[in-house]
Amino acid sequence: MISLIGMGSGCPESLTAQGLAALQSAGLILGAKRLLEHLPAGCTDNCKAVYKPEEILACLAAQPDTDTAVLYSGDTGFYSGAAKLLPLLRVMGYSVRVLPGLSSVQLLAAAVGRPWQDWKLVSAHGRACDPVAEILAHPQVFFLTGDTPATLCAKLTAAGLGAAHALVGENLGTPAEAIRFGLARELAEQTFAPLSVLLIEREALPPRRTPGLPDDAFIRGAVPMTKQEVRAAALAKLAVTPTDTLWDVGAGTGSVSVELALTAPAGQVYAVECDPEACALIQQNREKFAAYNLTLIEGKAPDALDALPAPDAVFIGGTKGNMDAVIDAVLHKNPVARLCITAIALETLSAAVAVLTAHGLSAEVTQIAVSRTKKAGSLHLLMANNPVFLITGART
Repeated sequence: MISLIGMGSGCPESLTAQGLAALQSAGLILGAKRLLEHLPAGCTDNCKAVYKPEEILACLAAQPDTDTAVLYSGDTGFYSGAAKLLPLLRVMGYSVRVLPGLSSVQLLAAAVGRPWQDWKLVSAHGRACDPVAEILAHPQVFFLTGDTPATLCAKLTAAGLGAAHALVGENLGTPAEAIRFGLARELAEQTFAPLSVLLIEREALPPRRTPGLPDDAFIRGAVPMTKQEVRAAALAKLAVTPTDTLWDVGAGTGSVSVELALTAPAGQVYAVECDPEACALIQQNREKFAAYNLTLIEGKAPDALDALPAPDAVFIGGTKGNMDAVIDAVLHKNPVARLCITAIALETLSAAVAVLTAHGLSAEVTQIAVSRTKKAGSLHLLMANNPVFLITGART
């Protein structure tokens, strides 16, 4: 019999009674050195400090007729190495049972007297993790971190979420247990034990809604702004998904950038703008709408695009006469990026179609002519805005 046992905090006291019995009856015990150093009384001396699946399988093959316990910290079902070993054991015909343990989530919740059923559970331990995207999507996020709570808090602080409440649990379930509270920006400056977990809680964000926010919702100046109806149509043309990487070239006030960020909460948006007044407005609108996955890139395209990650979709509101070079930079990063260009002048429309065609794309043109009512005495008259052309490009 092979028993995969969750050892909780690693102390004998956090073992379940079933796990303790299996451990004491095993003729061979395998696990990380830290866990083997804290075995309860009555266990065999036949122990080996191994934790990689191939090492464990080799030990089992060397002692095929021995009941074996394989130890894991925390719970066997929460980002545990048991997930990789279990199917290998079953394929090889071993008789296996899984005995769960106390997870670090449970230990932290118990230590602070809180329920944890509403927490989003994320592992940043040896895994790629975007804490900003997680916090934007969920108000309470638990991070399995290893020794990285400060790193995660620093990323949140850099994105503007430094005021989020943070709670770090160190060495949970052991005599060295410690709980630290503070703001994310405060904990970003501290150091923590290697065995640490992090809980981040933020205030409620403004409700997210269908693209096409009212024009007067944005902070505006003398910088031109893409109007509500055009923004809604552009996002539809770009077919934005929640995890997209997006560029807004010639971002102006940042109205499109904000809409992109709200539509792709688990993605990243880069607003490229060279006008100082416009850059200030972008930052103000970013804060107003809590669009923390929006990054301002101050500079002129295409040079400002060089360091950006490859985009899934790009909105182009202005290029300062560099249309061909901007399109070339986009397609160099991602040949199948989705493109939407706005134009109000026929010359710009003609140039956009020509550039897309020259790059092997099929150009589709949509004209949007919006009229809004204006009260004149007891009457309501329709006042026309300038027609806007949306030019999209796709591979034929």
